[in-house]
Amino acid sequence: MAASEESSSLFLIFILTIMAIPIVPYTVLRLCRAFSKKTKSIHCQCNVCSRSGKYRKSIFKRISNFSTYSNLTLVLLWVIMGILVYYIKHISQEIQPFEPFSILGLEPGASDPEIKKAYRRLSILYHPDKNPDPEAHKYFVDFISKAYQALTDPISRENFEKYGHPDGRQGLQMGIALPQFLLNFDGASGGVLLLGIVGVCILLPLLIAVIYLSRSSKYTGNYVMHQTLSTYYYFMKPSLAPSKVMDVFIKAAEYMEMPVRRSDDEPLQKLFVAVRSELNLDLKNIKTEQAKFWKQHPSLVKMELLIQAHLTRESTMLSSSLLNDYRRMLELAPRLLEELVKIAVMPRSPHGHGWLRPAIGVVELSQCIIQAVPLSARKATGGNPEGIAPFLQLPHFSESIVKKVARKKVKTFQELRDMTIEDRVELLTQVAGLSDIETRDVENVLEMIPSITVDITCETEGEEGLQEGDVVTMYAWVTLRRGNGLIGALPHAPYYPFHKEENFWLLLADPVSNDVWISQKVSFMDEAAAIAGASKAIQETKESLGATVKEISAAVREAVEKVKNGSRLVMGKFQAPSEGNYNLTCFCLSDAWIGCDRKTNMKLKILKRSRAGTRGHVAEEGPTADDGIEEEEEEEEEEYDDYESEYSEDEDDEKDKKGKLANGVASKEEESSPEGSGSDDE
Repeated sequence: MAASEESSSLFLIFILTIMAIPIVPYTVLRLCRAFSKKTKSIHCQCNVCSRSGKYRKSIFKRISNFSTYSNLTLVLLWVIMGILVYYIKHISQEIQPFEPFSILGLEPGASDPEIKKAYRRLSILYHPDKNPDPEAHKYFVDFISKAYQALTDPISRENFEKYGHPDGRQGLQMGIALPQFLLNFDGASGGVLLLGIVGVCILLPLLIAVIYLSRSSKYTGNYVMHQTLSTYYYFMKPSLAPSKVMDVFIKAAEYMEMPVRRSDDEPLQKLFVAVRSELNLDLKNIKTEQAKFWKQHPSLVKMELLIQAHLTRESTMLSSSLLNDYRRMLELAPRLLEELVKIAVMPRSPHGHGWLRPAIGVVELSQCIIQAVPLSARKATGGNPEGIAPFLQLPHFSESIVKKVARKKVKTFQELRDMTIEDRVELLTQVAGLSDIETRDVENVLEMIPSITVDITCETEGEEGLQEGDVVTMYAWVTLRRGNGLIGALPHAPYYPFHKEENFWLLLADPVSNDVWISQKVSFMDEAAAIAGASKAIQETKESLGATVKEISAAVREAVEKVKNGSRLVMGKFQAPSEGNYNLTCFCLSDAWIGCDRKTNMKLKILKRSRAGTRGHVAEEGPTADDGIEEEEEEEEEEYDDYESEYSEDEDDEKDKKGKLANGVASKEEESSPEGSGSDDE
């Protein structure tokens, strides 16, 4: 019995040790991360965002933030470990060493009469003739009789005093930390052990592998279904207008799998009436258009109505079941839109270029979803080329307030931002009729909205100019400034119920040909990663140019200082096209803010190759060489002639900003979101 209990306790100790090895250091790591988090607030402080509840510091919010799967699993494992410790301690107390005096209830050194008297008293209680209980019989034989013999028999007493046991020296017992029933190979116990070995060593790893492979075959690394990417790729067109991006977006497999319930028919009918003006229906044939709309797949109808309910801020009229689908739709939207942008800028043309028009449309849709602004608000009205959409993202603003502000010659969002604080407060309080608290909310949001500047250069490493076929490297420093001094921040989005980090898309494109040459996502949240990336890029570039260690160190320090001051380095490579002048535009588009997009115009001049051969080849990052490069030129690779090329200057536009680059002269002009958003193209 004691041996069995001791074996069971060893098994529990073994399990406790295996659990403690990973859990203890993981818990310490989680606690260190929790206490080392920055306490600086990076979200909007306006009253509208506070009432939304996303950043509320209530006890319920803290509990919900704590109640993640990983945290609850960690707590459960610690509870199990605590139970194991208690049980092991309880078993250890039951397994006591052989003490004859304590068994007989005597003090050490008791006399023989006292020993006999105690033995007779216990015999009355536990002797088989007096007590028929099998446990009493076992206790009498194993403990009482041996204790009496150890204290009365001279040989047994000598063995007890010398070896601690009346039977003399006990042999060394070896055991294994497994339950006793698993070690009995007779009967069903052997089958249990065999099933346990097969289950743990074979079936469990096989089950984990099957689950992982089935999930990985269904989802991408960004947790987007492969079927969604295939659908987006099929429906993406180069001439896709921004107003038609919604039709492609709602075809995601994640949305199509959402259940369509009969109980949702009536709420959807009411929602259709509320958002009908945003569905691009032909008013001349409204009945035909409505019938055509409802004949679509039920999931498409449901998703489009839910998105329009969010854009028009009509989510309060949703039923409880629709509200759950509505939140799920918004939760999936950012990652789906990100993949949709990647599909749009994916190299499709013979020269390896993506498509600009649909990419801009997807980013515009992302902005409207995050800010809950209708797409119709982006249409140019009343001399305002960017529409009233940027104004509607401000707290307490409505169409009537925008009209009041427009009467005072403030027609664009940039004009409102450029006003002094005193003039803007006077405008909002006296003209727009906002209270002091509402005006302060508007000022807080305006301080959160970023101002973007882009400094872009294109050069060929180690050469003095650009010729057709060269591998051109683009260096773009994207700098962000806010009125409140923050760099990385969460956007003002009171109607979007989830945390959303702001990102920017940098697109080097040719608006005339609708080609995107280079595309990259830029984030200002992770400063450490930006410093590491910029340092590595600058170091590799300087080393390839043969710079000294001192020059490399100085360049890296300068890059690190830029990153700390709110700049991010974006690099990309493309193969120079055929000879000619190219009017390129660098778009920097926000996926969360409306009206803060920036574009930089640049005229690039490519000269005809003045020598044979190529100075580089881009296999993946850029398009292939032009077909105009003949094989005869490739045969003359050994010839190398010095040449010089430059960016052409725009002599027709006197407002262009002229800057010197390492390889020539570029003409750049930065403008705000109307040109960068692509709304005028539509």
